[in-house]
Amino acid sequence: MIGLSRRDFTTGMLTALGGTLLSGAASSENPVQNGGQKPPPKRNIPLGFDNFSVRAWGWNADQLLDYAIRLKVDSVLFSNLEVFDSFEDPYLRGLRDRAEARGIKIQVGTVSLCPSSEAFNPKFGSAEEHLSLLLQVAEKVGSPVARCYLGHGGDRVKGGGIRVHIDNMIKVIETGKDQALRSGVKIAIENHAGDLQAWELAELIEKAGKDFVGATMDSGNSVWTLEDPLAALEILGPYAATTGMRDSAVWQSPDGAQVQWTNMGRGQVDWNRYMDRFQELCPGVAFQLEIISGGPRGFDYYKPEFWQAFPEARARDLAGFVRMAANGKPPVEPEGTPSGKDEQETSRLKQSFDLEQSLSYCREVLGLGLS
Repeated sequence: MIGLSRRDFTTGMLTALGGTLLSGAASSENPVQNGGQKPPPKRNIPLGFDNFSVRAWGWNADQLLDYAIRLKVDSVLFSNLEVFDSFEDPYLRGLRDRAEARGIKIQVGTVSLCPSSEAFNPKFGSAEEHLSLLLQVAEKVGSPVARCYLGHGGDRVKGGGIRVHIDNMIKVIETGKDQALRSGVKIAIENHAGDLQAWELAELIEKAGKDFVGATMDSGNSVWTLEDPLAALEILGPYAATTGMRDSAVWQSPDGAQVQWTNMGRGQVDWNRYMDRFQELCPGVAFQLEIISGGPRGFDYYKPEFWQAFPEARARDLAGFVRMAANGKPPVEPEGTPSGKDEQETSRLKQSFDLEQSLSYCREVLGLGLS
């Protein structure tokens, strides 16, 4: 690596490992699952990705922006502050200027801002200090949103239950109101890893103040809270400031259902129907892909103890999820899924393959993207 900048090294790695990257099924030039038909009408919805999709690469903000430029996306969500080499003005404004010159909008995010959640990390100070830093960074890079979340599914049964954590999250968010309104940055809380059902997040936003708080709407996390993503869209769509999108497969098991996240078009979400409503409910909101692969996860809702985590669950929400499970089946691995010489290289190649295949599906089948 002597004599190479990190940017040159990134490009070299992408080229060396990239037999599956930016090519084949993952290329925007090759239609995916469209039967060779002509492309669909453009929906003029910005298309981008969350850096968590390619986390195995360990890239910083500059390297992620290089990748976004290569993929020709409209936006990129840096969903954790650790990707930034500095929080100083010249560095952050330089990132903004370079992105804007290529027609890319940077969005900024972080992790848990709920001090009572198991997921909270005091690395950036108190929850209030963390929020203030997040808003500062978002403003400097020109991000219209500041993505964050409460916690994870474990918070539904620990620390007093989800209501306690919701109240604590609201208290933190309210401290950022003046800063958010002054900077024009909307705090965008995600339904994350099974922490909040859609109606609970909508209620949180209303209580905190929807003039400065919105949602990071995550379609994959909806199935982790026993919701049909289409039903969650109806609830969270009017609040959406940004997104985290992937497909999901849901199928029946002896004790309830199994859930597995998939590439776009590989699960059972009716994406054309979804996008029709997305256009109506979320005008101008970027469709950010957060593709996460892995094995299935069980939700044993036939067992009475399961419902301790959902004391206020609504029958109509569960009915939609059960319907998905009744009509679903385990997903099939995409053809051409790459492998590398070791586990790390395989993870890197697979994450890039999955993201790029999903971008191609969004462009060629759903008509997403501004260009």
